[in-house]
Amino acid sequence: MNHARSDFPDDFIFGTATSAYQIEGHAHGGAGQTHWDSFAATPGNVERAENGDLACDHLNRWPADLDLIRDAGFDSYRFSLSWARLLPEGLGTPNAEGLDFYDRLIDGMLERNLKPAATLYHWELPQALADMGGWRNADMPAWFGDMTELVAQKFGDRLWSVAPINEPWCVAWLSHFMGIHAPGLRDIRATARAIHHVLKSHGTAINVMRSFGMKNLGAVCNFEYPHPFSQSPDDIAAADRYDGFYNRVFLSGLFHGRYPDNVLEGLEPHLPAGWQHDFPTIQAPLDWLGLNYYTCKRIAHDDGPWPSLKEVDGPKPHTQMGWEIYPEGLYQFLTRTAAEYTGDLPLYVTENGMANPDVIKNGKIDDQPRIDYLNAHLDSVRRALADGAPVKGYYVWSLMDNYEWSRGYDQRFGIVHVDFESLERTPKASWHALRDMLVKA
Repeated sequence: MNHARSDFPDDFIFGTATSAYQIEGHAHGGAGQTHWDSFAATPGNVERAENGDLACDHLNRWPADLDLIRDAGFDSYRFSLSWARLLPEGLGTPNAEGLDFYDRLIDGMLERNLKPAATLYHWELPQALADMGGWRNADMPAWFGDMTELVAQKFGDRLWSVAPINEPWCVAWLSHFMGIHAPGLRDIRATARAIHHVLKSHGTAINVMRSFGMKNLGAVCNFEYPHPFSQSPDDIAAADRYDGFYNRVFLSGLFHGRYPDNVLEGLEPHLPAGWQHDFPTIQAPLDWLGLNYYTCKRIAHDDGPWPSLKEVDGPKPHTQMGWEIYPEGLYQFLTRTAAEYTGDLPLYVTENGMANPDVIKNGKIDDQPRIDYLNAHLDSVRRALADGAPVKGYYVWSLMDNYEWSRGYDQRFGIVHVDFESLERTPKASWHALRDMLVKA
């Protein structure tokens, strides 16, 4: 790494992140069915029809996985709790095995001096709730609040930080407008309602946790930097619409109590009745904001229906996912978010990393492209800090190779290699480089 821990403020947090369905092994431990199980079982939805039944078997291998986080010198572990592992039907009777697993996992973090940074929802909706409409259903905020209350009662006193929902854009747009993630819909009305109910559920959860005296509560949104394909007025307007429904709609709801005009042009007819009155809940005060950042997009005008745009391939290099590498975008989002939305509110880079076709040679994995990627994005963090952005931490995605949703198991984001036959873990060169940065500095 080109950086040292001493290059960052003394209280700066370094961490790594995962999510429940991607690593735990969802078919085990009493967890209920999720809409990802049914989505993956539908031909054509997931490459090679792979699912999260076993994943990385973190359910049983978590002590060794936590050791890898501690030994790399990280301060914090960002993880998620599976709603369907806690409440197999989404509501009703909790799963004792699930509660016990998260009890032991959280205690294991504390024993290793890792700060537990929890996410309440990272995309695996219980199938029973999906059968009732899922995020389209106006009852979702109440259901989500009930699950949050269970978490607050059982674990709230041991969690260093909590965010209710990871990446609202993926939950609402990627899953309901583009159909790429579960539940696999392509429906503008479902999308509008999902966006609004996700945000209202977020605010409901914040208020529930506040009622239990919990602190250090935030939101985690994902961001993609939109480049207009050309400087034509149409392409510039198209890129601004992309920025609206990808980046600004969630920040505007959380911090300004409204939705952007160029988003309402397409979605307002489909929002639920009385949506304008829900912003006091959506705007529940936050202690921090998390930004997940990976890439940018090149956007051109298209003559089709709203949002009337298309993505155009950008210049190399790209990651294994086909995503353009654009570190400047992270700097832009950190500084813009502070200037236009959050002011002095602490900001965390809650996910940043890349998929790379890593292979083991002579027992080692040389993932120099990932080291280069992390170095370039940490450069952007340091620039943002120098320009006054209140950045308080940085989390690498991901601890280990895992189930990459509709892309199955071939997209490797981890700083630790996983052999999906033996499930053996092998730290990559990036893990060793980060350890040298965080431990030896």
